[in-house]
Amino acid sequence: MLGASLRRLREQRGLTRDVAGFHIRASESKISRMELGRVGFKTRDVEDLLTLYGVVDDAERRALLEMVREANTPGWWHKYSAVLPQWFSTYVGLEEAASLIRTYEVQFVPGLLQTANYARAVYQLGNPDATSQDIDQRVHLRMQRQERFTRKDGPRLWAVIDEATLRRTIGGRAVMSEQLQHLLHVATFPNITIQVMPFRYGMHAAEGGAFSIMRFPESDLSDVVYVEQLWGALYLDKREDIDPYLTAMEQLCVESTTPGGTVELIDGLLRKM
Repeated sequence: MLGASLRRLREQRGLTRDVAGFHIRASESKISRMELGRVGFKTRDVEDLLTLYGVVDDAERRALLEMVREANTPGWWHKYSAVLPQWFSTYVGLEEAASLIRTYEVQFVPGLLQTANYARAVYQLGNPDATSQDIDQRVHLRMQRQERFTRKDGPRLWAVIDEATLRRTIGGRAVMSEQLQHLLHVATFPNITIQVMPFRYGMHAAEGGAFSIMRFPESDLSDVVYVEQLWGALYLDKREDIDPYLTAMEQLCVESTTPGGTVELIDGLLRKM
């Protein structure tokens, strides 16, 4: 938010990043990173930029400088840094700021919809050498992340889950049964939509794998696409990179079950367990 505000103010004055960087004794690339929110902010730098951009109103300056303090304050999830990869910490921060998350999952139930027992089974599967304490911390972090989305006034979560995910037993029959029942429960929340991409469609628009699209309440902030890999992740925020994922997500939503159809499908799987 702060970076987008600084970019807007600079563009309104018709100034280049080079000029802004020279004014604070920095490079054009640092201004770019600041405007993208990818670097920490120094109060002195922001004060100097606001002066360059002609921001003289005390209230406006105070509001933006308060954003500096907030931007530099570690999020609640930083206390899990010992078990949280740096590349995923970035995602949690974006998730906390998002007003809408659309996600497609092909292997596991989306993390924001997992039960504690299912999450523990997933972590144990991917981290066989982790201690029980590390696993407990990761599970607790995941449960905390869910709190915003399971409130009826929380941000919107729209998940498309491949049918294979729901048929793949993770953690045993009891854990999987609990997980499916949980999906039926959270699907009743007004801010949570769950669809299933059924086998009958065969090939579909997202054969490349899982991804998430985060949208933010500030209209001048671009969407961010998150694509997780085995030991890292991609964060895409350029329009030409985002558009293919938006198109794929729209197609997935068209071809997947309706929310009512999702309930019927999950009910059928539960009856067979």
